[in-house]
Amino acid sequence: MTRTAPPIALTIAGSDSGGGAGIQADLKTFHARGVHGLSVIAAITSQNTRGVSAVHTVPLKHIRSQIAAVFDDFPVGAVKTGMLGSAAVTRLVASELRTRKPAWLVVDPVMIATSGARLLDADAVQAMLDELIPLADVLTPNLPEAEALLGRKLRNAKDFDRAGEALLGLGARSVLLKGGHSQERDVVDRYYDARGVVELRHARMPIEGHGTGCTLASAIAAELARGKPPRSAVRRAVAYVHRALARSYQPGGGAVHVLGH
Repeated sequence: MTRTAPPIALTIAGSDSGGGAGIQADLKTFHARGVHGLSVIAAITSQNTRGVSAVHTVPLKHIRSQIAAVFDDFPVGAVKTGMLGSAAVTRLVASELRTRKPAWLVVDPVMIATSGARLLDADAVQAMLDELIPLADVLTPNLPEAEALLGRKLRNAKDFDRAGEALLGLGARSVLLKGGHSQERDVVDRYYDARGVVELRHARMPIEGHGTGCTLASAIAAELARGKPPRSAVRRAVAYVHRALARSYQPGGGAVHVLGH
C-alpha cells in the first residue's frame, strides 16, 4: 500500500563533511519535521567539529542542473538557502528562484562558521543584498551576520529593534534576528514583520551548538511547506531547535555539540 507523499522542501546550501551543519543538518531537520527533503549542493566544505579547513564551490552549470532536476519533477513547497559561497552562485540562485517562484523562501545568510572561518566572500554579500534578500519570506541572520549586512555594530535590545526594521527595509517580508551571540542572560530571538515584533525567549544552555542556524532555517521551511503561516512556523521551529539542543552530543574531538535532530 502506497501512502500519500509528505510535503516537500528544498535546501540550497553547502555540504558539511562532519554531518553537523549544512545540507546534512537540513535533511535531518526536514525528515524530523515530516517533510521530504530535496537538496542542491552549492559548495563542499572539508569540515569537522574542530573547524573548516577548505571550501570548494560547485561549478555554476552543476548548480543550475540540480535546481532544474528538482523543480522539474517535485512540487516544492518551500525553499531554504544556506551557504552559497560566492557572488556568482548567489546571483545564479536568486535568478533561478525568481524564475521558479517557490511559494516560500527562507534565506539564511550564512557568512561565518562557528570556528570563525569566512564562508561568504565580500562580493557575495552585495549580491545577497541586491538580489536574494528581496525575495525572502523569512530572513534568519544571527547578530554578526546582521552587523555584516547593515555595516554597523549591534549592542543592545534597542539596536536589535532598529536592525530588525532596517533588515525589513532590505526587502525581506519578515526577519528572525537570532540572539545566540548576544550578551543577554537568556537567548532572545526576535521576529519582525509588518505587524510588529515577537520575542521568543529560551534559557541559555552552557554548550556551543553546531548547525543551529542551519537547523532553524530548515525547520522554518519545513513548517511553511506543511502549511503553517510564517509566525507559527517560526515559533514551532525555535521550539524544535531548543529541544534538539537539549539532546545534543559531541561526536568528535572538538568542543562543539551536534544537535539531536
